[in-house]
Amino acid sequence: MLITFEGIEGCGKTTQIALLHTYLEKKGLNVIKTREPGGTTFGETLRKVFLHTNMEVYPLSELLVFMAMRAQHVEELIQPALKEGKVVLCDRFIDASYAYQGYGRGVDLGIIETLNRLVTKGVRPNLTVLLDCSVENGLKRKAESADMDRFEKEELAFHNKIKKAYEKMSKADPKRFFVIDGSLDIDTIHRTIRKKVVALLKNYGI
Repeated sequence: MLITFEGIEGCGKTTQIALLHTYLEKKGLNVIKTREPGGTTFGETLRKVFLHTNMEVYPLSELLVFMAMRAQHVEELIQPALKEGKVVLCDRFIDASYAYQGYGRGVDLGIIETLNRLVTKGVRPNLTVLLDCSVENGLKRKAESADMDRFEKEELAFHNKIKKAYEKMSKADPKRFFVIDGSLDIDTIHRTIRKKVVALLKNYGI
């Protein structure tokens, strides 16, 4: 089973995926926590350069680099884990490309769809948890927690496009997306996600 977490910068998804990972491990499940960009030695190496280097990157170039990392991620980690019956929790996946490079950068969504289909080999999330919060609150959290990366430093208009993109995608695919208010306290969010995931696992006989 593949469960992905999505949302704007600073929405709290990284915290929530860590809490869910710990909870599922304590229940005795074979669970893997990973992330994009990254997830493999290849991906993590590129991530360091790509996110934290001040350089001009054109939208299509940006998309292709992310797709290269995703291709490696799926083939090396995600697909083998799913075949072994493991639960995979992924911090960002296919939807991030539509949101950031598609709606944010203006790359044609058809190109993104074609590339996603190519690199994922048909792997799709069983559930996507979308943490919804205001752009202002998200960026404020990021500014307080760590050095901001290349995406986090983008103008407010860019981040508003990302938020609207996630809203649009979640409405278009309500069966897969589970939207939760990211402004709630951490424990309340965790318990809500946990309840949803436990029910999903039960439905799949896990």
